[in-house]
Amino acid sequence: MNWQPIVEQIEIATSSVFKLEDARSLAGGDINSAYCLHGADKSYFVKSNHAETLDMFAAEAAGLTELVATRTVRIPRPVVHGKTAAHAFLVLEYIEFGSSSKASNRLFGQQLALLHQQPQPYFGWHRDNTIGSTPQPNTRDDDWIEFWRTQRLQNQLRLAAAKGHRGHLQAKGEQLCDKLASFFDGYHPQPALLHGDLWGGNAATDKQGNPVMFDPACYYGDREADLAMTELFGGFSPDFYVAYRDIYPVDQGYATRKMLYNLYHILNHLNLFGSGYLRQTETMMGSLLSEIN
Repeated sequence: MNWQPIVEQIEIATSSVFKLEDARSLAGGDINSAYCLHGADKSYFVKSNHAETLDMFAAEAAGLTELVATRTVRIPRPVVHGKTAAHAFLVLEYIEFGSSSKASNRLFGQQLALLHQQPQPYFGWHRDNTIGSTPQPNTRDDDWIEFWRTQRLQNQLRLAAAKGHRGHLQAKGEQLCDKLASFFDGYHPQPALLHGDLWGGNAATDKQGNPVMFDPACYYGDREADLAMTELFGGFSPDFYVAYRDIYPVDQGYATRKMLYNLYHILNHLNLFGSGYLRQTETMMGSLLSEIN
């Protein structure tokens, strides 16, 4: 890969000289290629993909910038995004990771609770973005149930139908969308800035013991959606949840709604990775419908 155009963009964005000494590939991404660019006294993290993914990186940079501004969880600061002749790229502050501890896990729970307590003006966001590589619409809405129905579940169901997943899946999905309000009796979510894709692979601890979040899919939504995803694939300790709830207690109905929120991500996995997720999706829908029938 020709790094010179990206080095030049880094120098323009930082108003300083960056002499590249080494570029090494990093593992871990399903969607993008990742690299560490190392210079004499500075390193940068770079994501790269096809040139047409520039808007995806622009949205991610906007999300990172907004998260940084909350002064809660540590976030890698965006440096610059753009494209070369063949690739789109996003350059971020490089953060060296360390090991988590009981203290860092507790701190993460506290900081996420503080992030979620900052009020936001509506549900949605000022721009659309992506969840993985799937387009994620974020049109403003003052009704959370309608937002979740139309811009989360129904959007994923339409994508699934276009990929050939019709029949039983669509029938259950339609039933669930029709009865969505049943999951919110007595519960009135307030808009919070969400990471939006908060599974264990998108969180870490730096060398100083500070929690770090990255790879966001930000929007303003019910904070339970972030919490739910932390439980979907594991990786978050009991200390994290105790510390979070000590600052921001969770409504009793979360025990059921967390499956509703995680259904969105499993539908997205079905659309991204194929029919291996079909059975899990339909099982989740059946379980949710059994809660209200």
